[in-house]
Amino acid sequence: MHIALIGATGFVGAAVLSTLLQRGHQVTAVVRDAARLPAQPGLTVALADAYDSHAVARAVEGADAVVSAFNPGWNDPALYDNFTRGFDAIVRGVEASSVRRLLVVGGAGSLFVAPGVQLIDTPQFLDHVPPNVVPGARAARDALTALRANTVLDWTYLSPPAMLGQGEPTGAYRLGGDDLLMDGAQPAGIAVADLALAIVDEIEQPRHVRARFTVATR
Repeated sequence: MHIALIGATGFVGAAVLSTLLQRGHQVTAVVRDAARLPAQPGLTVALADAYDSHAVARAVEGADAVVSAFNPGWNDPALYDNFTRGFDAIVRGVEASSVRRLLVVGGAGSLFVAPGVQLIDTPQFLDHVPPNVVPGARAARDALTALRANTVLDWTYLSPPAMLGQGEPTGAYRLGGDDLLMDGAQPAGIAVADLALAIVDEIEQPRHVRARFTVATR
């Protein structure tokens, strides 16, 4: 497949890029700085600003699917506003292109821990998450709400587990829906390589079109 990847130089995006290329896909990495991505077989770099919907549309046009691992950076002082602005521009850009399939990597904060209670609204979340990250978690939750009203794209929203990046890759994962996955009494985690595996599996064989899902280590 031909996949357009936004955020290819980030923590999640770099793992997704590696997995896509390992599986033989053609990848267009949409970046602002081409120097951050070394040349690799199967990789094309498209220069575009994720905040510019027109540039996004030009960069992703002709792809079979778009994966967005966009994040303005957890230390961005305007994290909520810039996360929302980038997300909105990416969605508008994909809508304006010929692409209909969009997978967005979001956050764990919108996962439910009890009926009607999302993780982000619990005291435990605010106690354990650095204050600079909280605006991004709120923006990611609002992005999911916006996607659920989108009837133009065949979108998928992936919420990582609460403990992203923990543990060694296993080459496997377990699936969940809207509820936070647990490991006994503790929130579950996953290695970023296994999260990337789940993302590429979903692109290759869609099972969560116009839906949110989550994953964790088995």
